[in-house]
Amino acid sequence: MYDAITRNRRKSWLLVATAFVLLMLVAEAFNLYIGGGPVGLLVAVLIAGWGTVMSYYYSDKLALAITGAREVTQEQAPQLYNVVSEMAIAAGLPMPRVMVVNDPAPNAFATGRDPEHAVVAVTTGLLERLNRDELQGVIGHEMSHVLNRDTLVTTLVVAVCGAIVVLCDLFWRFSFFGSRRSRSKGGDNGGAAAILLVLGIVALVLAPLGAALIQAAVSRKREELADSTAVSLTRNPAGLRSALEKLLEDTGIVRKTSRATAHLWIESPLDREHKGSWLNNMFDTHPPLRQRIEMLAAMESAGP
Repeated sequence: MYDAITRNRRKSWLLVATAFVLLMLVAEAFNLYIGGGPVGLLVAVLIAGWGTVMSYYYSDKLALAITGAREVTQEQAPQLYNVVSEMAIAAGLPMPRVMVVNDPAPNAFATGRDPEHAVVAVTTGLLERLNRDELQGVIGHEMSHVLNRDTLVTTLVVAVCGAIVVLCDLFWRFSFFGSRRSRSKGGDNGGAAAILLVLGIVALVLAPLGAALIQAAVSRKREELADSTAVSLTRNPAGLRSALEKLLEDTGIVRKTSRATAHLWIESPLDREHKGSWLNNMFDTHPPLRQRIEMLAAMESAGP
């Protein structure tokens, strides 16, 4: 199991590095088109870096605002609070803030830029459907995200991929207006402008696609790692396995969510209507629930 955890961590950081390289390539392509030179590239990188930093510090507030999560005390949700406390102790982490989302669909997520600012949230539907062992498995999964610094990894990749999309959009706009100017002037650079326009279109189409694939791949690796780590915290793979089986059976969809925060949840909260298509599966932020259940069942059969 620990070999799998190490491999997943290495692959996740490799994907983050790939996203940064892709961002630099898009920034340089944009810079070459506008003729900004080294200063233009520096400005593009600084803007992308500023967006990443802002996303790092405020992504948790965005997630909580989108989901409508509210903080609860031990008196209001004693079992949930006690289970979170147990898992925090098992992971050697500070007690996170505990929140509940008023939604009948069973789901949960963790956010926060570091363990000292962590939040664990569950839906009311999850609390109604799971027994204590199953709830412990889910909370163990969410505390594993905090322990493994997953919020840092996913926030970085989401911010970088978002910057790629913005730069590609700007690239297209500059290419469109630049090509019009070139045609109106009728200068000798028309051929070069046409080539740059083609490159801009290629960047617009392929770079956001690549960014989306990287974002989905990072999230999938993080979920597999969190499942494995949760078992090491709870010493009970059956609890999480049973919880995921209930999530698989349930067809409810979290009402307050978005693609920007879908990767945070233990199961994708987005509409399952188009699940099963190989093209849609490429962009899934989570591994298939059946695959995760099978992995946990194998760990359960293997024993301690």
